Amino acid sequence: MPRIDSAAELEELRKGILSKRDPNKPYIAICAGMGCHGLSNDRIITAFEEEVKKQDLKKKVDIRATGCHGFCEKGPIVVIYPEQICYVEVMPGDVPEIVSQTVLGKKVIDRLIYTDPNTGEKAAHQSEIPFYKNQMQHLINNNTKIDPKSIDDYLAIGGYSALSKALLEMSPEQVLEEIKKSNLRGRGGGGFPAGKKWETARNAPGEEKYVIVNSHEGELGAFMDRAIFMGNPHSVLEGLIIGAYAIGSHQGFIYTRHDTPQLKNNIDIALAKAEEYGLLGENILGSGFNFNVEVHFDIGIFVSGESSALMKSIEGKNPEPRAKYIRTSVRGIWEKPSNLNNVETWANVPLIINKGSEWYASIGTERSKGTKLISLSGNIVNTGVAEVPFGTTIREIIYDIGGGIPNGKKLKAVHFGGPMGGSIPESYLDTPLDFDELAELGAPIGAGSMLVLDEDTNMVDVIRFFLDFLSNESCGKCVPCREGIRQMLKIVTNISEGNGREGDIQLLEEISEVAAAASLCALGKTASDPLLSTLRYFRDEYEANIK
Repeated sequence: MPRIDSAAELEELRKGILSKRDPNKPYIAICAGMGCHGLSNDRIITAFEEEVKKQDLKKKVDIRATGCHGFCEKGPIVVIYPEQICYVEVMPGDVPEIVSQTVLGKKVIDRLIYTDPNTGEKAAHQSEIPFYKNQMQHLINNNTKIDPKSIDDYLAIGGYSALSKALLEMSPEQVLEEIKKSNLRGRGGGGFPAGKKWETARNAPGEEKYVIVNSHEGELGAFMDRAIFMGNPHSVLEGLIIGAYAIGSHQGFIYTRHDTPQLKNNIDIALAKAEEYGLLGENILGSGFNFNVEVHFDIGIFVSGESSALMKSIEGKNPEPRAKYIRTSVRGIWEKPSNLNNVETWANVPLIINKGSEWYASIGTERSKGTKLISLSGNIVNTGVAEVPFGTTIREIIYDIGGGIPNGKKLKAVHFGGPMGGSIPESYLDTPLDFDELAELGAPIGAGSMLVLDEDTNMVDVIRFFLDFLSNESCGKCVPCREGIRQMLKIVTNISEGNGREGDIQLLEEISEVAAAASLCALGKTASDPLLSTLRYFRDEYEANIK
């Protein structure tokens, strides 16, 4: 493949790719996300390949192993294009019938389409399935259309046009200003405005600056970043390069998990192809801008996803957090200005550059713009990854998209943010999804994990589980975190087992206050947040256990 050295060559390549593709040609999109991979989707992919070969259809039908389709509860999922017929819980034995009846015969197989467990209504197309039709997808909408290992698939849907626009039509200052005007807030948990963060790194003293993709995603119940990065890695890479251009960085890092070989493979292929096409490396698109990326892996501990610990890990040191009186945007990796954003944040950047900050800012609430990916798990009918605009109520997410609580149970609580988040009771279900409103209730959005808990859940046991996790995952560097979490776990365990004493709740609150004030990093500072949220809304359960 010849190197692309200009916007004209990029568009010429895109037209060439599209000219070889018949939009009416059937293709079979098989979900190859991690959820479906766990359900042996590789056997389904093989079955389709063998059946297409057996019927001599290789020139008439395409097969694409795509990224995550989101609807994990009903995997493995197969979508037949161009009709967009969606089949759920597909088994290898269903493949011959799908090829003969649907791909060739254009008939819907009734037993394989979605059936609503609450109403019994059936839906043959994705757009008709409640899980999908109640979403607003901008970040994962292309997951069903592209093979994440194919840069040509990404180019065919307009990929890297935002990069071309940014490098060749905009100055770094203009790119930065567009991100600031969009009010894109970081999706990693804190919700800090990305534009302000970029500006701090850009204005920090020193010529050498770094940009980082935090793909660690260690938050319990969180699997949104993997849905994006595994399904559409070039969207993240494109956002990273644009951000590097705005900040003035020529070196990027991708920090990801050591235990996800599929993700690593997709990232490696994306980097290699982007470099081969001249979209990464020296003189990108003939702009004179140079940028390279390295991939680093965690060592299997939760705290290595904390920003300063992550940067120490990239340096080859133990991933221990440091005090935050000096921002990593000013002194990060090797004491150089370093801008860290998570996968979802970077994936928003090409959208903003292509469609404009005004378009982006028109979605969401006054203070939280755009869409948010939510991973639904727990006592809910439909588990999976959903994308909704900020402002969607928690009730709408749980009942319209998630299908409600199974087995006729009542909802008790919704827990956001994993082991450092918080829980809210059923009475707050009409709260809109918004960084600030949920934080005020003691249940910050975090990265976007949403654990739904039914009436049978013991909230004391939930907190015991989170504290046990954090006690094991603390790096142990600072006493307030190491010993504080250990003591909170000991007290909560006693309460859970019926051995609590009068004064335990007050002692928990006192330890929480010290740990929050004196710990070095966010793990220790927010470890007690789930506990405090349950003391706020479910104090009676602690008191009942003690009495």
